[in-house]
Amino acid sequence: MLKIDGDRIYLKELEQSDWRGVHSYASHELSSRYQAWGPNTEEDSLNFVREAVADCRRIPRTRFLFVIIHKGDDKVIGAVDLTIKDIHNRAGAMGYIIHPDSWGNGYATEASKQLIHYGFRELKLHRIYATCNPENIASIKVLEKNGMTREGRMRDHLKIKEGWRDSLLYSILEDD
Repeated sequence: MLKIDGDRIYLKELEQSDWRGVHSYASHELSSRYQAWGPNTEEDSLNFVREAVADCRRIPRTRFLFVIIHKGDDKVIGAVDLTIKDIHNRAGAMGYIIHPDSWGNGYATEASKQLIHYGFRELKLHRIYATCNPENIASIKVLEKNGMTREGRMRDHLKIKEGWRDSLLYSILEDD
């Protein structure tokens, strides 16, 4: 099982037994505010974890999903995901989510920084990108604190509960 150690948190490869920790944030209305999913029912969270664990076992492996564990109490406080989108061009897409009870503590920044390093060092990616809702100021700050460059705005990029949503596109290159 993959584990990436950090200062205050560590990333642990998602396992089926983590579903309750995932559900703790995925069922929260604030966590899913900018997402196309949620708030999740228990069944939604169980299905998500089942599918994600299966994705992580595929060969060749293109998805790396980790729960974020707080070192102080070994509690799941969120998750980060890196999916290889283009093997030939060594490009991956990154995402993250933190339980609202842990917002404002820099955990998303620390976890995504660990994931970026993992993507470049271990997966030998050349480019990692992420998108976020233009209204999600906290997420914009996380991406920028990690040295990602805003490349632009994708119009009507994602269909969510209220309809189509624009997304800001950020990226970082292995040489940045």
